[in-house]
Amino acid sequence: MSTKKPIVNFILHHKIWTKRVPSLREEISSALEKTAEILDRDFSETEVSVVLADDTEVQDLNKTFRNRDKPTNVLSFPSEQKDELGDIILAYETVTREAEENGVSPLDHTLHLIIHGFLHLLGYDHEHENEAKEMENMEIRILKDLHINNPYEDK
Repeated sequence: MSTKKPIVNFILHHKIWTKRVPSLREEISSALEKTAEILDRDFSETEVSVVLADDTEVQDLNKTFRNRDKPTNVLSFPSEQKDELGDIILAYETVTREAEENGVSPLDHTLHLIIHGFLHLLGYDHEHENEAKEMENMEIRILKDLHINNPYEDK
């Protein structure tokens, strides 16, 4: 079986990401492969960049592009290039803090956010309740196949 996952361009701005989870690149690639399978779409000729950054960098991007002067866990920027989906950028400190607050592993939370960001690049959104439910349901389905608990379930 040939892979349907996108070509992943990893951009490691802060080594703490891979010190914490040495297999992070492989885990992200596997999560995106599972996402492609579940969506039944072939992304093998498509590139996505995953930028592993910190709060300062993400806050700068959030302020510049969204007029929100604070860090956030993940940002997605679609590409206008034919064979590129876009960029998914994660903020280390925020992701780690949220994982701890929610009692989940940093890896599980990171993979959830990668999938969330990837779905945004595909046009999924959560601005309206019906869109949010559709996006959440897709995330839950993908995460279940990765043996990651539903992040939207009340604990």
